Amino acid sequence: MAPRGVRGRRATRALAAVAVALSALLAGCSSGAGGATVTAIGAQAGDRMPDATAKQLQAALDKAVKLSGGSGGVAGVWAPWAGTWTAASGTVSRDKGAAPMNVDSSFRIGSITKEATCTVLLKLVADKKVGLDDEVSKYLPRMVGLNGLTLGGLCQNTSGFADYWSSLNPQMVTNPGRNWDAVELINSALGKARVGAPGQTWSYSNAGFVLLGLALQTATHQNWQTLYQKYVTGPLGIADTTTLPTGTSLPSPSPTGYAADRDPVTGATNCKVLDDDTGLSPSAMQQAGGLVSTLDDTASLVHAVAAGALLPAGVAAQQQKAVNMSDSMPSWAQYGLGVEKMGPLIGHASAVPGFATAAYSDPKSGLTVVVMVNSSTPGANFARLVALQLASIGSKASASSGHKQPAIGLPWTADQLAAVLPSETGCNAAAAPGDPALKAIGSIGPDY
Repeated sequence: MAPRGVRGRRATRALAAVAVALSALLAGCSSGAGGATVTAIGAQAGDRMPDATAKQLQAALDKAVKLSGGSGGVAGVWAPWAGTWTAASGTVSRDKGAAPMNVDSSFRIGSITKEATCTVLLKLVADKKVGLDDEVSKYLPRMVGLNGLTLGGLCQNTSGFADYWSSLNPQMVTNPGRNWDAVELINSALGKARVGAPGQTWSYSNAGFVLLGLALQTATHQNWQTLYQKYVTGPLGIADTTTLPTGTSLPSPSPTGYAADRDPVTGATNCKVLDDDTGLSPSAMQQAGGLVSTLDDTASLVHAVAAGALLPAGVAAQQQKAVNMSDSMPSWAQYGLGVEKMGPLIGHASAVPGFATAAYSDPKSGLTVVVMVNSSTPGANFARLVALQLASIGSKASASSGHKQPAIGLPWTADQLAAVLPSETGCNAAAAPGDPALKAIGSIGPDY
């Protein structure tokens, strides 16, 4: 399918405000910190990426869709010095005669939600309504087993709090419409031993973000639909990023989301059966991964977070103060408050039942990438590696007249990522060579 430029009603609305706002962001201003509307996508140099770069990007997306086992995907690369590329590949479902994938599709962004959740926390910290070192028990005094857990520790996955994902994920795959109560998810984690003492061990915990969500909702007496709109989507001026608190239908247009079947008792994966998880209840993920968005809106969100546009400068710096995740990880792979740091890129990767998604942005150059495939079977690291591959290709896009190509020091190459991707595809995995560092980042944490 041929690449598409920034088109459609969402892109038109988003680009209407981009020229001034993006210039301010790339100049180091925090135009969103004072409450002004900011939009963090677009290209100052023009609407279309150079043809040679667009061709490489399309080939990478097409290959990723084929490897994923899904039916289609969408991706975008925004390079302010060169141009913008957004594209779709494949079809909206595996059904015979299915329509082509739509670049304006809605999909579940999973753990990219964590960026928005921790931005809300930091905004509340800036407004002196809560503190990063506040213990969770201050806000949830009747809940036992929370000793030593802090709001900031939950956001950085350093609380030592266990997770519910490995034990409940099979049920979520096979029964996606089931409604989950926040306390039910938290209790599943409370029933497990702590991974480590608070502040001493990095360990990925979706349950920690659900606990954080409950604590902040109690502290503010506001629901999360209000908090996200007030502190994230409202200031960004993005209208297609939503939660679905009472239903499971994705806004149209949207693709079918697939996942390999899981035995709800043993957790074993049956790669011969694909479940339709399009109707996954957002209650399964909540503040850890419950947001639904689009290509353009996701780019706006990740770029704004990376640029610190939604927070005062000092607080924004706290979000990006990262820790090493393990000794096996490369030194350039770290974790801040709800954000991954992959070299100079800031963002997150995810695989919720039905969708694998990743989005990253470089705060200095403005380079931003987003990718989604409609199969979660390959896992979050597959989406992560595809996004990093697209970033590598996009970083080398030649500058248009009047613009200078920035030097972006990415500690990987597109060829390295292309080599390792076949071994990261879940059911379709094949032996493949590759840089051990790139394979190591697959152990960041459980999917979504």
